[in-house]
Amino acid sequence: MIRHAKITDSAAIQKINREQLGYDYPLTKTQANIKHLLADHHHLILVAEDAHTGKITGYVHAELYQETYFDPMLNIMALAVAKDAQNRGIGTELMTAVEKYAQQHKITAIRLNSSTSRTEAHQFYAKIGYSFDKTQKRFSKKL
Repeated sequence: MIRHAKITDSAAIQKINREQLGYDYPLTKTQANIKHLLADHHHLILVAEDAHTGKITGYVHAELYQETYFDPMLNIMALAVAKDAQNRGIGTELMTAVEKYAQQHKITAIRLNSSTSRTEAHQFYAKIGYSFDKTQKRFSKKL
């Protein structure tokens, strides 16, 4: 079952982030971030919940992305499925739910970035209809 995330999903999301995405971010900070994001109508966080066990098996986080040079779109900030739940269609269900949300809100495009090393993820995105359209380098600066 796909549903909107709740603050009580924080531990499951933090665990998926650590195990699947390599982000070992503290639970207290994860909870604070999720609380903030859930209150912001520009963010959408959906979780996949096993109907039998109630376990969170994956999640997707999308953000409204607006620029001066194109129509608003959704930007996928994270998509992750627990290792023991992969290859069961959960990622596809999550992305389909985001696409349905976008259509309901008159948003005509979705974009995402994926590290060059995540070749399995690239195959997944291509399989569900996303196309590769740009190569770029990411720059950051710690303050």
